[in-house]
Amino acid sequence: MDTSVSFLDSLQQTSDEEAWSRLVELYSPLIRGWLKRHGAAVTDLDDICQDVLAVVFRRFPEFRREPRTGAFRAWLRTITVNCVRDHWRKKNKHAAGMGGSAFGEVINQLEDPNSGLSAQWNLDHDRHVLQYLLDEVRPSFTDKTWQAFQRFALDGLSADDVSQELGISVNAVFVAKSRILSRLRQRGLGLIE
Repeated sequence: MDTSVSFLDSLQQTSDEEAWSRLVELYSPLIRGWLKRHGAAVTDLDDICQDVLAVVFRRFPEFRREPRTGAFRAWLRTITVNCVRDHWRKKNKHAAGMGGSAFGEVINQLEDPNSGLSAQWNLDHDRHVLQYLLDEVRPSFTDKTWQAFQRFALDGLSADDVSQELGISVNAVFVAKSRILSRLRQRGLGLIE
């Protein structure tokens, strides 16, 4: 897949099986982990996760990227809430049957885009996607370029310190950061802010 094409753009081409495999690889752990951490029954995790991803696959052609930030993650959050509720209905269960009434309250809070739980969803989503993107673009760069980026952009060292540590020019440190951030932006367009 062409690395200049964003992840969401590649999903617009529904025949791109690699993109859809990446979607499952990216979002399955996030959805499962989030549901488990917030009280969903372990026996329901796979079914709910599969339901969420099936709805994303089926309805993705309807999704339109908007200029507002977080459109995709908000859309994914809404689908997750609806799939959890549908799962309850299919099994003729109430909140108590699926992790307790506390989990039902979690779902109600998650539905509210202004709740603290929705803010936590956004943070968890962005951290997860960023780590996925970092892992994905890492092989495209030399070790020294990656180390310069990591020490400067992620670890917060000064460009001078990184330059001395790695034996490269200060300009090379800035170039490394710029190149890697540019690639991350291309790949993550629309996924994180």
